[in-house]
Amino acid sequence: MTFPALEALPGFAHRFTLRHPDIDVNDERAVVVSRLWDWHRSQAEELGFAGHALCIAEQVHGQEVVVLTAPTSEVISGTDGLISNVPGLVIGIYVADCCAVYLADPSTGAFGIVHSGKKGSEFGIATQAIEKMQQHFGTRPEDLHIQLSPCIRPPAYEIDFAAQIRQQALDAGVPAAQIHDTGLCTSLDLRGFYSYRMEKGRTGRMLALLGRTA
Repeated sequence: MTFPALEALPGFAHRFTLRHPDIDVNDERAVVVSRLWDWHRSQAEELGFAGHALCIAEQVHGQEVVVLTAPTSEVISGTDGLISNVPGLVIGIYVADCCAVYLADPSTGAFGIVHSGKKGSEFGIATQAIEKMQQHFGTRPEDLHIQLSPCIRPPAYEIDFAAQIRQQALDAGVPAAQIHDTGLCTSLDLRGFYSYRMEKGRTGRMLALLGRTA
């Protein structure tokens, strides 16, 4: 899956992987991510990035956002968000009901993705990412374009964290016309998406990818 709002921005490439029809995901997270890894890495390569340029966050349902200045093959521990401005680097965030929030600034070339579910949204991780992009890359909120991935939503889930994320972006100064959301609920389409809640934890992960091409 790709998003028109991000496709329209020069200098970036992105993707949101859907459910793989042939990979068994009825297992624990670490096992499933390992099974999906080769396919997920190939998605980054199809976007034009070298395999070693894919940077993945550990994701601990927190609010930490790390600034990347160079590619690393190590999983970046203790973080749920990554931002950078390095050409040729691509960021990956796993989700399976939580929201992957893409942030792209075509004016400075800064970009990032955060993993924002119930806890991340409560902590305001999207706000953290916007503030760090301002501090480290000179991003102005009015230049930011934000895309929310498919995620679980009411009535399937008791909290509308997609609405929380949107409000956080608005409060940070991002124009409403530059905040985009598919409105898709991951719990309603198990042929297309993985859903942690509907599959009781034994499921796969979608991978949100965003990188700078130039």
